[in-house]
Amino acid sequence: MSQQSPDRSTAPPPARPDASMSLLNNVMDHSLDDGYAEASARRRADGSAGLPRTLKSKLGLAAGLVVAALVVTLGAAEARISAPVVAKEREELIDRIDAETEAADTLESEVDALRRDVSERQRKALEQHGGDQGQLVALLAGATPVEGPGVKLVVDDAKDTDQGGGGPRESTGFADTGRLRDRDMQRVVNGLWESGAEAIAINGQRLTALSAIRAAGDAILVDNRPLVPPYTVLAVGDGKKLATAFQDTADGQYLQALKESFDIRTSISDQAKVRLPAAPSLIVRTAEPKAAGSGAADTGKGTS
Repeated sequence: MSQQSPDRSTAPPPARPDASMSLLNNVMDHSLDDGYAEASARRRADGSAGLPRTLKSKLGLAAGLVVAALVVTLGAAEARISAPVVAKEREELIDRIDAETEAADTLESEVDALRRDVSERQRKALEQHGGDQGQLVALLAGATPVEGPGVKLVVDDAKDTDQGGGGPRESTGFADTGRLRDRDMQRVVNGLWESGAEAIAINGQRLTALSAIRAAGDAILVDNRPLVPPYTVLAVGDGKKLATAFQDTADGQYLQALKESFDIRTSISDQAKVRLPAAPSLIVRTAEPKAAGSGAADTGKGTS
């Protein structure tokens, strides 16, 4: 009877769990490059690794440490000595700044007081030399505050200031947008004067016969003082008549066209009482007739 030959094959060894990480295993097992490892082993064999062994090398190392410690000590000592000097100079500089600031504030207060004194003298002179119409002259010149019935006109830029051109402005160098311009405010003021206003102020800035309404970029200036929208225009006069007369003028219709074309926001209402301040500064001018035979042609006009 034939016997079956035994199975001599053996089962393969199980795979290592980290077989797929051979590169990582190699890096972990050989963290130091072979060349560096050989150099380190050679230095250990020669006895050149670690601290210096000869007396000369030890003395050199000790001298270097002493010099380094000396430099650090001297630097710390110098900083400690100079610290009070720096602090003192800083305090002196702060004291000088405070003193100069106080002196500037004092001078500014003196200038303001002198300006008020000059303005008051100008107003008194205007009232004294105005004759029987002194009060009216002072009122028209803006020398005194004024109070009485009138109108309140509020004008503001449109909510959307990126609108297109055309309309009543007829482009004259400004972008035709919903932003109010200096020439628009000029027409509003001229319309109020034409309608019978006795005195006008814009955002608390009193207008006189010499007031200038100009522009600086997108800002509106009244006598070189910038205004911020919304612009509140107060005018003294017969409230109802003044409001109606203004809306019927060409300038009132111009403002209405701005509202319709550019969404400029505007409202006008008569007020039982409005109060306008005096003009912040006055320019007093006088005129005298030329003497006969002065050599210049006598035109009959005065000089200012």
